[in-house]
This record gives sequence, structure tokens and C-alpha cells, in this order.
Amino acid sequence: MSDQPSDTCDTAPQADQPLVIFTPSGKRGRVAPGTSVLAAARQLGVDLDSVCGGRGICSKCQVTPSYGEFAKHGLTVRADALSEWNAVEQRYDDKRGLPTGRRLGCQACVSGDVVLDVPPESQVHRQVIRKSADTRPMVMDPATRLYFVEVAEPDMHEPSGDFERLAQALAQQWEVTGVTADPTLLAKLQKQLRKGNWQVTVAVYRDHTGAAPRILDIWPGLHEQGLYGLAIDLGSTTIAAHLTDLETGEVKAASGLMNPQIRFGEDLMSRVSYVMMNPGGEAELTAVVRTALADLAKALATEAGIDAALIVETTIVCNPVMHHLLLGIDPTELGQAPFALAVSEALSLPATDLDLVSINPRARTYLLPCIAGHVGADAAAVALATAPETSDDLMLVIDVGTNAEILLGDKSRVLACSSPTGPAFEGAQISSGQRAAPGAIERVEIDPVTKEPRFRVIGIDLWSDHADFAAAVAQTGVTGICGSGIIEAVAEMRMAGLVDPSGLIGSAAQTDTQRSEPEGRTHSYLIHDGTVVGGPRITVTQGDIRAIQLAKSALYAGARLLMDERGADRVDRVVLAGAFGAHISPKHAMVLGMIPDAPLANVSSAGNAAGTGARMALCSIAARAQIEAGVRNITKVETAIAPRFQEHFVAANAIPHATDPFPELLSVVTLPAVSFNAGGGDGASGGRRRRRR
Repeated sequence: MSDQPSDTCDTAPQADQPLVIFTPSGKRGRVAPGTSVLAAARQLGVDLDSVCGGRGICSKCQVTPSYGEFAKHGLTVRADALSEWNAVEQRYDDKRGLPTGRRLGCQACVSGDVVLDVPPESQVHRQVIRKSADTRPMVMDPATRLYFVEVAEPDMHEPSGDFERLAQALAQQWEVTGVTADPTLLAKLQKQLRKGNWQVTVAVYRDHTGAAPRILDIWPGLHEQGLYGLAIDLGSTTIAAHLTDLETGEVKAASGLMNPQIRFGEDLMSRVSYVMMNPGGEAELTAVVRTALADLAKALATEAGIDAALIVETTIVCNPVMHHLLLGIDPTELGQAPFALAVSEALSLPATDLDLVSINPRARTYLLPCIAGHVGADAAAVALATAPETSDDLMLVIDVGTNAEILLGDKSRVLACSSPTGPAFEGAQISSGQRAAPGAIERVEIDPVTKEPRFRVIGIDLWSDHADFAAAVAQTGVTGICGSGIIEAVAEMRMAGLVDPSGLIGSAAQTDTQRSEPEGRTHSYLIHDGTVVGGPRITVTQGDIRAIQLAKSALYAGARLLMDERGADRVDRVVLAGAFGAHISPKHAMVLGMIPDAPLANVSSAGNAAGTGARMALCSIAARAQIEAGVRNITKVETAIAPRFQEHFVAANAIPHATDPFPELLSVVTLPAVSFNAGGGDGASGGRRRRRR
């Protein structure tokens, strides 16, 4: 290959066009054999960066191909799916280095079906991780504390080891008895004692289990740089981490990234299928997520301006499949009844066991307990943060994500289940969908009379009908629609009479707007046409609405199952947790039918409750003891085998619902009584025909 940009490679022609699937966007399409990955990305509207124009100089177009069986996509990615490593890639690797498994998109060309991951650093519009830290004050009772001690000097007449005299000093001066230490700590002990003139500060880890205290580190003299911990919310789509001061509970830095396992499957069962169909697949999935955690920890330390060696603890919350894959356990048993966990209790282990090599080498990791085979440590963390067991009212807590965690309870009893909503709420499987990033539509309003939309994009405070909006978005553009945007768009379309209760989009004649455009035998609604400035046309298609219906039906059906178990027809309070809890309005969620009917004033957000629970466990060993006892009192309801789940799911396909009357919602919102004919692709019927009931 030369240094000149090229859209094709020298490959043998093939009769069939290969299928290319990009993650995390989920965009896919067929391209001509020999098309470069960079050209394929541009052809399919994928956010893949390039500054050098495809000359193999800037390396911004890096991608990671995945190989093997992908049951969800119905394809096998073979080792020769991309052209061979070439001289340009070798030269770049020799000079600057390419991470293992990466290819340059401008040099690698497509020769067969392939799944390609676009890492965050290769994306033009970086994702905004919305799992921000809760600002509530933490109860500080950390497992790791600092102790300043004066150690007796060695005496040849009373021989004893330096460690024994350090242990004696801790016992006498702080009543910390029976301490232990790793060999790596012993290796630096003598030097630090003498450097501090027999005065040192030690970090001692003592958890709630009564195990022997462990010395994690030692510094000469008085150590004043503090100690830190990481609270990690390991989601199936995104990973968020909060670097927390272990003395004050203050979050010093927070960040996140896409879970790199997405390239093996967007949902959990796809990843289980990958493991089942590809021997050794669990090792691949384990390796990529551990690397991501180590990289994230290092980045947070750099952002906060601290030495990463001062990070001495981590707490991790995650769903059961992520839990097992993080630990290096084959998750196959979680993909079939009886959904058996290899281990369900809380775990305390060295961070190095999880390859967290970028922090203190003696750091400890605490994994919160799992509740059951499909309800994991993330649900336990949500329970810890929201405390439904203390509520006088019947409280429904929904942690919205690719795999939703649902809690229902009060002082008398708490129930839990999970519901597989899929990635639609994250903007995946949506025609104009994208992850949350600057330029993505996040808010939508539609005038019910004119049917004209207005919207806001991430990073800009102005609405699209403001005179200065075009100038404000000149840098980012309007690039797509994220999860909160599509939720509001569908709900607004229902309130404006553009969509009927069954989810059908009306034609232009039926809706009195040319924004309803024919698309095959169905219709789509145009939100934004950016083609004049080289941007995309952003529409909501019939397929988009179907994807949202499937996701919200799973969410609602899970909640109804818990209500059935309690014998309740309604709930007193609804708490929305997770990234969506803070970014969609209760009204839109209820219009869509994501949540059961309740007074809108009683629907609130708990933000990233799973992350808050992780921080509580990081800052307090009492919180760890509390949740370990609490999970034993939570009753698990299994949606996968519940007889009524399908019944609830089907009824919940309607917007908001086929049979539940939603009186609280209808007291404040008017939903037009429209019904559109599914057969009229051009809308010629003008809305005169009604669907037969």
C-alpha cells in the first residue's frame, strides 16, 4: 500500500457483498469486497475519525475486528474477513505502536462478513457517559484507614523483626491487632522505616467480616496525600467509575467508557451465545473488560492529578453475566434454567486477581452480592441506595438499561426481577440512533397543532427554533438521536396524534403534515433534515417505534409481574434510576408506557443509583454488612419462566397500554383518539379507513 488515500484494496472480487457491522453504534450494511473499513464507515454513517485522509499517518481510524460465531447477527467472522496486515500498518506499529488486535481502518479492507468495534478514541463525537455521581453525603466508615505510628528501633539484645515491631506499635498505639502483609509490602518495609526515622504511616485494610487486618502500604513519616478508592458501575453497555476520597467521601474525578464487550454482543444473552459457540470466548470477554477497567482507573488518577498507587480499594457492581465474565467464569449456566450462579455472595479479593494493575499492587476489591441468577450486584446496589425496605409507601424502583433491574417493596416485603429491555434505550437499533455524544438530539417537543418539532442536542442549551441555534451547533452538527431523545420523540408523536395507540405512524394525509413521509409500506416522521449542510436526515421510522415498543413492554411487564406478586393494582411511588432516570421526564416515560400509572408528582429520579450504592459500599463497611444481610430478604421473581410475563408484554405493546386505563396520566395529558390503517403505504386513504376491532 502507498501513502495515498484509497477506498479499496487489492483483493479478489467476490460475488456476494460482505456484511459489515460496527459497534457500539450497531450500524450495519453490505459493501463491495475490497472496500476499506474507513470507506465502509463513511458509507454507513459510522462515526470513525480520520485526519490524514486515509494515508495511514494519523492512526485515528483504528478499529478492533472480532472473529468467531455471532448467533445474534447470524454470521461467522472468519480470520480472513479483513485484508492482511500491510506495510503501512507495520511501519506505524514500529514507530508509534498499535494496541494488540487493532487495525488501521484506512488500510484494512473488507473481504468477508465482519464485526468491527470503533474504540472511543477513534470516534469523532466522544460519548457522554451520563452515570454521574450522586452528590449525597457519604457515611464514612471505610475499610482502609491511615495510621501514624512510632516503631521501636531494632535491639540486638532483644531480637525481633521490623514487621513484628510495626505490628506491636499498631496494637499498642491504635488497638489494631493481628495485622498481616503481602511479601511485596515486606520488601519495602525496612527502607521506609529507616527513611522515616522509625516513624511511618501505614494503610490498614479491615473489613466487616472480622478477618485479620492487612497492611496495604507504608510511607515514611506522616503521609498527607490521602487515600482513594474506585466505585465502579460495570454495566453491559457503559462502565462508569468514581474516584473517591476515602477520608471525606468526595468524588475527585468521574468518567466512563463504552463496555468493549459490545462487539461480542449488544445484550447479555448475545455474549453468552458467543461464549457457547466460540471455545475460549469467555477468556476474550474477560480480558477486554479487565483491560478497560485498568485503563479507566489510570485515566481517572491522571485526571485527578494523584498517584495511582494511592488507589487502595475498589468496589464493583454489575449484573450476573458481567459479574461472571469479570471473574473469568463461564456464564453459560446463566443462559438457561435454573440460571445458576457460580457464586452469589459478596467477594473480597486482591485487585490484581482482576488484573487491575494500574492501581496500588496490594489494593483490595469488593464485589457486592448478587440477588439471584438474573438479578445481580447492580440491583443490590440500587437497593442499598434507594432503601425500599424502609418505605411506608409501595415503592417501585426501575434501573433502566440494556438489562433493567426492578425493585418493588415497602417495610413489609421487597421483590426484585430483571427484564431484558435490549439496547434500544441506549440509541442502538434505532435508524438515526447513536450513543449520547455532543450533537445527539436528547430532548424533543412536537406542536400538537402544527406537528412541527423542536429539539435540543447534547452540549447546547438552545432549542432548535432559537435564532442562534445554527451557529451554536456549527462545530458539532446535529448528528443523530440518543436514547432519551428517541423516548421523548415517540411520546411526543403519540401526544401530537402522529402515532396511534398501536404504534403506527400516520401518513401525511392522516396527520396533516408533510413530515410524515412514506417509507415502503409504512411511514416515518422527519425531525431534522441536515442535508443542506452535509448532515444527516434524522427520522423516526416504524422500525424505531417497534424497537422502543419491545423495550418498554419488557420493562412494564417486569414491573407488573412484581405488582401481581404483591397483589397490587397500582404503586404509590416510582423511582427512575440509571442514566435515563435523570434525563427523561416522568410524563414522557408514562405516555410511552414504560412505567405503571402513578401521580406524576410521585415519580422521581434517583440518578445513577447503582453507582451510588457502589460508593456507599466503598465508603462504609457498615453498608457492606447491610446489603449482605438485605439481599437475603429480597424475594426474586423470575421473568423468564413467569406464565404471565408474555401476557403483560403483549398488552404493554400499546402506547401507553392496551388495557390499563392510566387515570393519573390522563388527568394531565390528552392522548388523541387516532387509528391508522397499516396497509396504506402512501396514505391515500386519508385516514378514512379504521382498523377493524
